[in-house]
Amino acid sequence: MTHIYFNPLDKACKNVIGAIKKGDILTLNLFCLRENGSHPLSQSNEYTGLDCLQTPQELDCLQPSYNAVLQLNKDGQPAENICMEITTFGWTVSFRIHEIGLYYYTFYIENVGFISCGNMELGYISQSPRGFMLTVHSSDYKTPEWFKGGVMYQIFPDRFCKQGTMPHITGRVEREDWGGLPTYRPNERGKVLNNDFFGGNFKGIESKLPYLKALGITTIYLNPIFEAASNHRYDTSDYMKIDPILGTENDFQNLVNSAKNQGIRLILDGVFNHTGDDSVYFNKYGHYPSLGAYQSKDSPYYSWYSFWDFPDKYESWWGIDILPQVNERSEEYQEFIFGEQGVLKKWLRFGIGGYRLDVADELPDFFLQKLRKSVKSSDKDAIIIGEVWEDASNKIAYSQRRAYLQGYELDSVMNYPWKDAIIGYIQSGDANRLLSTVRAIINHYPKVTVDCLMNILGTHDTARILTVLGGIYCANKDEMAGKGAYLSEKAKENTIEKLKMAVVLQYTLPGVPCVYYGDENGAEGHIDPFCRQCFDWERLNESLIAFYSKLGAIRKKYRKFFKNGAFEEVFLQDGLIIYKRTNANDGIYIYINNSSKRYLFNLPNKVLELINNHSFENELEIEPNSYGIFVNKN
Repeated sequence: MTHIYFNPLDKACKNVIGAIKKGDILTLNLFCLRENGSHPLSQSNEYTGLDCLQTPQELDCLQPSYNAVLQLNKDGQPAENICMEITTFGWTVSFRIHEIGLYYYTFYIENVGFISCGNMELGYISQSPRGFMLTVHSSDYKTPEWFKGGVMYQIFPDRFCKQGTMPHITGRVEREDWGGLPTYRPNERGKVLNNDFFGGNFKGIESKLPYLKALGITTIYLNPIFEAASNHRYDTSDYMKIDPILGTENDFQNLVNSAKNQGIRLILDGVFNHTGDDSVYFNKYGHYPSLGAYQSKDSPYYSWYSFWDFPDKYESWWGIDILPQVNERSEEYQEFIFGEQGVLKKWLRFGIGGYRLDVADELPDFFLQKLRKSVKSSDKDAIIIGEVWEDASNKIAYSQRRAYLQGYELDSVMNYPWKDAIIGYIQSGDANRLLSTVRAIINHYPKVTVDCLMNILGTHDTARILTVLGGIYCANKDEMAGKGAYLSEKAKENTIEKLKMAVVLQYTLPGVPCVYYGDENGAEGHIDPFCRQCFDWERLNESLIAFYSKLGAIRKKYRKFFKNGAFEEVFLQDGLIIYKRTNANDGIYIYINNSSKRYLFNLPNKVLELINNHSFENELEIEPNSYGIFVNKN
């Protein structure tokens, strides 16, 4: 039987890992293995030696006697057949693609069949083609270097830290019980108002900068800070004003400056798809002196919105009437957001590091392209991260294939695919599924995007990672608010060990880990608002915080590997994964053993395990349910 080897993550097969630049030479090689040739990633169940930590043996190939063609097509267009050249090892082809976009390719070999894309992103023989995906991006696509290799920290401003007295604002419920349960039940009209405020503010965040510095944080991502009716502030009332509960513009500038002095940059949440109905722009309740779009067709903001039956029937985000949707094609709105005196440039002048874009799927390509131009013209090093929950390279939103990562829109995205894959691996021990997802993203995305992926385990939109890994199910929000929704002391202790395993993956896979505030302190809580509770500064889990700090210190010391180092699989068997991050001829190794098996590997040299500071000379012993990071010891 003929054995064909193709792996798009192996430079022997594809000269560029991941997406390619427009106009660059792409070389694809197919290897024709001898009948008894072994697959380079296969492992025997009896495998015990860590010879795979050394350079793998070359493939045992032969020269084929039949022809092969590459079938290449741009998304939605007919395929082009390109003849491949027969070589001593198989077949090869080199070519250039001069138009950005999404492409698919497969191989057809005479008398054999198609070499198609498998679940593991490796080639396999089939009778019908399933193409490998290829993203082609602009030749000048770059992403901010300062962001790569660091550690993010997400803060929900109302619940992180409070300094001073909360100002009184009509219509807001002032909570004096820091750490109390957020209000979650609807009012008599069936609406959850989200109008209870605990008073977290900029001065509180500034007071905790030394704590964040000790964690190894280099970037703080703030959920919305602009004036709004709700505590989550995704219903913007005024893009040009800081919410007074958080402080003044001077307080914000002090926070930005103090953070920079600690080596930390701030990025803001950009909510540009919708506003609040209680806003300067819509002014449904007449709370503002402006002439809002709801009040009159003569409003300067009328073109911002789409009315079906003025004024009460209008387009809103997911049908939520308190969030009237913006018409991004409005030239007046675009000038307000992108102009020299617009929203983006105003806050960039404070020295922030960029924006995370809420519901990027809802923002049209043309809008994202203009947004990128506006941001980069003010600060070419500002980062733009989009909220995209799926594979962002081939996402279809509202029947349109999106072009987020082709060089003219986003720098990065929130990495929900890896979040879900990591959780699935911790819960099931299925390492194949995890690595399949990792491979797909690395194969589909530009390397410059992969290096600044926002790697999350939880956010303000999801249940706390500790709660998820603890496996507590609640049928409704009343149950989520009860004591039964929280882990017992013993269960929490055991679940924290699972969390640590997940965090090692989060911190060592390509991209930038983003810690949701309080996760490092063992915070629990189901979905909104229980995942948005106050940081418990009175009860600190010193051990878990030290673990996060240790990983942060490792990332800082070995930043050359984590900033833009390649990802290479070393060993995979059952629940054990070993991979390395490489830079030139050097590397750092990571192992996660989510199984009950014990492994003993021969070592080619001395190594130092960095988390527990253990040295290994001749053998590396991997215990069940363990993890480690190690480097060669000089």
